[in-house]
Parts: sequence; structure tokens; C-alpha cells
Amino acid sequence: MSDMQIQNVLQQMRALSQSGRVEGAEPVSKVEPARELDGEDFADKMRDAIRSVNRIQKEATTMQTQFELGDANVSLPQVMVAMNKSSVAFEATNQVRNRLLSAYQEVMSMSV
Repeated sequence: MSDMQIQNVLQQMRALSQSGRVEGAEPVSKVEPARELDGEDFADKMRDAIRSVNRIQKEATTMQTQFELGDANVSLPQVMVAMNKSSVAFEATNQVRNRLLSAYQEVMSMSV
């Protein structure tokens, strides 16, 4: 979900929380639970993304160690690119975590 879409959803949620009622909405007890898409839920997607970031970080560390030990198959530019990929992946994961935490806090602070 892009930043623009997140902001749009948050704006709609704020408007709904201020109005106090959604027109045409059924009571919560009658709402059906959300269905999973393609057999995977959000937790699976997050776990896979975090594992991917972890794999990238391990690969970068391994390349760095190989370069430091004098492996002829690993060059400095390769190590630098791998380290930068690792850094970008970690920063992106951190930003997603921050956005999720912010959205969760905002939803929890809404009055019912």
C-alpha cells in the first residue's frame, strides 16, 4: 500500500470516527470475518518479508567476511552493493513497522 493510499484510508477513518456512524452499515455482530486472499494472511506476508530481509543481511555479512579474508571471488564493489541492499531493506522494514504502529495507535484511539 503506498503512502498516498495509507493517508487516504486514515483520512476516511478520521471522518467516520467524527461522524460517529457509517450510513448503511450493519452492526458489528452481523459483519462476516474477512476472508484470506490466496490462502495467505497478513502475518504470513510479514513473516516472509522479515525473513527475506534477514536473508539479505546474512548474505551481506557473509560477503563482507569473505572479502576481509581475501577471497578473490568477492570484490569491494560487490560487498558495498550487498551492504547497501541490506541497509535499504532494513530501513524499509523499519518504515513499514512504524506505519503499522502508527495506524494501530490511531485505530485504538478512536471512540466507538
